[in-house]
Amino acid sequence: MLANFRLPKSWIVNPGGRLSKISAWVDGFLGDRGWSETDFATAILVDDDRRDSPTHKVDCFKNGVGLEVEWNNKDPFYDRDLNNFRLLFDLRVIDVGIIFTRCDELQNVFDQLGRGASYGASTTHMSKLLPRLEGGSGGGCPILAFGIRQALYDPSS
Repeated sequence: MLANFRLPKSWIVNPGGRLSKISAWVDGFLGDRGWSETDFATAILVDDDRRDSPTHKVDCFKNGVGLEVEWNNKDPFYDRDLNNFRLLFDLRVIDVGIIFTRCDELQNVFDQLGRGASYGASTTHMSKLLPRLEGGSGGGCPILAFGIRQALYDPSS
């Protein structure tokens, strides 16, 4: 997936709506390979007292690996994802979590295209994720973080 990914200009200048073009591409690429959005039904059971403890859906899941795409959400979405990975890891549901996001250097591209205000400082990008990872927000869950770099930007498409 990483080797095939490019960031076309059209994905930046034409808003994607609820699901970004990047998320749709990742979902399609991994979906063709058996990955799926997954909602886990979790609960806490003490004696006969069951309390549902739902998690958030994982964007793409397969064989113990969970992947979240955070392209242009508010940065607290990282907290949600990392907490979800931590819980699912502690429950032995996932073995590793992956976050696919953008590198800060893409702000230069957004600014040049007149879209900089839509991709502001309080949205998801690597410098918002790294302090959370360094602070242990994923708990014991191993987390891989991949950032989309400016070198992947394709201005011709």
